[in-house]
Amino acid sequence: MTDITGLLSAYVLDGRGGGKDIGEPGLQAWTPDQGDLWVHLDCKDPETDTWLREVAKLDNYVIDGLLAEESRPRCDTYEDGTLLALRGVNLNPGADPEDMVSIRIWIEDNRIISTRIRKLMAVEDVRQQLTSGKGALSLGHLVARLAAAMTERMGPTLEELSDLSAEMEDQILNSDRGEPTEFRDLRHKLIDCRQTAISLRRYIQPQREALVRLVSLDEPWVDERVTGRLRETIDRVTRITEELDEIRERSALVQDELTNRISQRMEKTMYILTMVATIMLPLGFLTGLLGINVGGIPGAETPWAFWAVCAGSAVIIAIEVVLLRRLRWL
Repeated sequence: MTDITGLLSAYVLDGRGGGKDIGEPGLQAWTPDQGDLWVHLDCKDPETDTWLREVAKLDNYVIDGLLAEESRPRCDTYEDGTLLALRGVNLNPGADPEDMVSIRIWIEDNRIISTRIRKLMAVEDVRQQLTSGKGALSLGHLVARLAAAMTERMGPTLEELSDLSAEMEDQILNSDRGEPTEFRDLRHKLIDCRQTAISLRRYIQPQREALVRLVSLDEPWVDERVTGRLRETIDRVTRITEELDEIRERSALVQDELTNRISQRMEKTMYILTMVATIMLPLGFLTGLLGINVGGIPGAETPWAFWAVCAGSAVIIAIEVVLLRRLRWL
């Protein structure tokens, strides 16, 4: 017998909502008459591949699907079973939510084999339910509960994203003016929000399609109870997709308004500089003319000539201001 160093858990379902973790010894001795079996394995362990080939006797295409490093949500049916891949929000400490974690599930008549690369909180939820006797009643019910748990775990992340987008929208729409540092901080938050929403939706929409295909399978383990729970999960995934679309649209609105505010600030600055240059242009010409180094400059020997030039400059400025106001440039 091959040791299963990558074994995370092996539960035998009692059909009444409970399950017992039989560990590696019990798994090696398991037979279908003992009850339905759920085996959960670590993809990264090198012995997992060996056990899947030599003990579980799975085909190569199934093993490739269970051990793939990257997998999009999908549901593929074969003659001897169904291969399901689902994604969930990464809730591990220090991880980014958009770096979604995956679980791959191979479903047979009396056995489910699931694999993961990183820890899934949804799997822990289902294991606790089995331990407490309030878990899945069948293998199909177990798959439905896994899908539901992974979907429900997305709730807090979606609420946080929605609150962040609403906060940014209120901040940009309710502020009469903003400082450059405020705009810069808002832009960074906006980029993070949109990136997270896009990354989540990239996997959520295919997950809905995979669940829709799963619920339509003509398999004995897809009974009325399983179908009902899967349809509830599909509805929840649909709402999550709609929420992500709303977050993206709201972020686009904030982006457009932010761009408009920055453009308005730039236009106002350019307008002020243009007016200053317009007013100073005649004065620059006058002072340049009086500053040329040639003979015959009037007032060079007159004591009050400087003050006369200053007064004339003031009169010119006053005339320019009146003229600009009549032209409605000021």
